[in-house]
Amino acid sequence: MTAIYLIGLREGLEITLVVSILVAFLVKSDRKHLLKWVWSGVAVAALLSIGVAALLQAGTAYLSGPHQELVDAIASLIAVVFVTFMIFWMRRMARQMSKELRGRLEDAIQVGPFAVAGMAFLAVAREGLETSILFFAAAQGADDWQPFVGITLGLATAVVLGFLLYASAVRINLTKFFTWTGALLVLVAAGILKYGVHDLQEANVLPGLNNHAFDLTGALPPTAWYAELLRGMFNFTPQPSVLETIAWIAYGVPVLVLFLLPMLRKPAPEPAPSNA
Repeated sequence: MTAIYLIGLREGLEITLVVSILVAFLVKSDRKHLLKWVWSGVAVAALLSIGVAALLQAGTAYLSGPHQELVDAIASLIAVVFVTFMIFWMRRMARQMSKELRGRLEDAIQVGPFAVAGMAFLAVAREGLETSILFFAAAQGADDWQPFVGITLGLATAVVLGFLLYASAVRINLTKFFTWTGALLVLVAAGILKYGVHDLQEANVLPGLNNHAFDLTGALPPTAWYAELLRGMFNFTPQPSVLETIAWIAYGVPVLVLFLLPMLRKPAPEPAPSNA
């Protein structure tokens, strides 16, 4: 539930910021009559995202055996691609997002109200579909309501934070927020990739299911809370296969370094000049 809460919080805040930028632009430019079109596009995008998530869940419910494992593995791989693209895109575009959205909305206004609704739909649908696929991939293997509780709490927290930001009742350093949540999502994505490799092994697409890299079941009992936290957050299991471990390290380490590299390369502030 912790990993899914993080996904809901991160993706939900991105969606909330997009909607806040569009609403604020229309309000400040005295075009409040177009707000209903923005909200219409947002509503359709939300329904589409919920529908995709429900379709994915319902579709796998009718599968069993290798077919289900193969579908789960494909969903995991797609989710890893999405989350990797998303965190790097957000790091690059965070400072320009407001300007870009206002420019697109201004162009849509010149075309007509349906273009405004379409622009809002596309802006929100991209994030919503990413959330649906990430949720489906992260919730695999769960047999209770915890994933739904996690995504609901994450989205609800994002909506509250977005409203407070819009009302200027709270200030958050969004650059640091997206940097650290992005770093955590890299580790979550590494766990999803590991889960995908495990599914491919169970579907007999990849070998080595019983070839374990190590065995920590004695130090990490499956029922311990810390073992559950590691498994739920990063899909860490005490007895992974060699291919699962290689996949986790081969993705997690280089992607995390590349993501944090710009922050690590920031030059140190120059010392103040001394008086002669």
